[in-house]
Amino acid sequence: MVQTKHEAPSQTLSSGRDSRAPGPSPGAAVRHEVLRALRDLALAPLRCVPYLARRGSLEKALRSDLEHPAAVDAGPTSLNLAGRKLSIFVSAAEHSGEVHAVNLVRALRREVDTGGGAPPRFHGLGSERLGAEKVEILGNPIARAAMGVDVLRSLPFYLRLFEDTARYLRDERPDLFLPVDSPALHVPLAHIAKRYGVPVAHYVTPQYWGWAPWRVGGYRRAVDLGLTILPFEPAWFERHATRTAHVGHPQVDELERRELHPSRTSGPKGERRALVLLPGSRKVVIRRNLPWMLNCAERMRKEHGGLEVLLANDDRSHADLLRTLVRDAGAEDWVRIDLGDLHRSLAQARAALSVSGTVLLDLLHHRIPTAVVYRLDRRLSAALSRHFLTVPWFSSINLLAGHEVVPEACFAGSGPLVEYAEFLGRALTDDGFRARIQADLELAVARLGPAGAPRRAARHALALISHRSQGTS
Repeated sequence: MVQTKHEAPSQTLSSGRDSRAPGPSPGAAVRHEVLRALRDLALAPLRCVPYLARRGSLEKALRSDLEHPAAVDAGPTSLNLAGRKLSIFVSAAEHSGEVHAVNLVRALRREVDTGGGAPPRFHGLGSERLGAEKVEILGNPIARAAMGVDVLRSLPFYLRLFEDTARYLRDERPDLFLPVDSPALHVPLAHIAKRYGVPVAHYVTPQYWGWAPWRVGGYRRAVDLGLTILPFEPAWFERHATRTAHVGHPQVDELERRELHPSRTSGPKGERRALVLLPGSRKVVIRRNLPWMLNCAERMRKEHGGLEVLLANDDRSHADLLRTLVRDAGAEDWVRIDLGDLHRSLAQARAALSVSGTVLLDLLHHRIPTAVVYRLDRRLSAALSRHFLTVPWFSSINLLAGHEVVPEACFAGSGPLVEYAEFLGRALTDDGFRARIQADLELAVARLGPAGAPRRAARHALALISHRSQGTS
């Protein structure tokens, strides 16, 4: 299998090649990646034709993967790091990825210390949060992404960022390049790292299984080891000859620190009364989805008098936008806005109406019956999504369970208002219906795996360095 526990590293890691070979200039390396991106963009329409012809078989294969979830791989228990002073380049391009990067850096320090190595030196890309972990920051793509500047206007910034990173990789030759998530930024940088003989372990593998799977070819060439977080991903990457190790989902560690409300499964109705609305974390997504959610909730109030509706968001900066949309919907009298502590809000919820995204794992943690929606601005976009996706479901809850547990809809226009109002009404009032859903939610939780993903990821990443040292000694 591709993602075996203790197999020898790929030839690029153990061939003993000279990692100090000069390689191309940083500018040349970046230009090569720009040309690669332009080539891929030009070829995309041609690749779509055979892809669409095979979409049905690709979805069938993924369904099989969903039925055979992988167990987490703990990684090697001992590492040959004695006397090594490691240099590791870690990179995060957006907020959630940086949270995982911080936990990974902490885990790497602990594992290096356990393996007898000297405290490692860290350089990387990220914000002050990563810098607070004693990572010397070369650039901050997170701040740029938060500005919401369009791609063309951001191009000079990213070209400089790429060239600065390429120069560091060429001049310093770190022991490992360890990017987290964000394949649009990190796969080109991984190609550059490989040009300078730097091994690459990528934490949080791309979701190429969802659409356009041809992209995995470039990923396979750029990355020595992909660290998967969802249990069906190892089988998919194995079929595409890409070496991975399954470390489990890093959000589990965060969730296990959250206290669960005692009524999470079968407590009396009085303990959890609210319908919680979760319209997303980005302004454009909130504007597109919240009015529809409020419309659905208003329909439900006609059937369920006194329904408590809670609008929740972790980010207080969205307060003005949320209040404006609630006011525009005429819902100020019956919607309560709760900001800043998502899990406090979820502890009050008996059912949820949510956009798709990582927030579904928070809902899963609380075992809350949920209707999932992702509203698009154009009917053409909705139609294309139905033809291009190779997944039977797009919500993580259904993918983890391997069958449809909660309703989900990606659409433009009015959408399934009646059907969703009926589902959520039963989730609020029908105890037998709730119990059946929550049994399936328990299955999804079990398949998500245990805590400890950062530690397992650190062990696998350090194993690349250890094997490389043995291969070049």
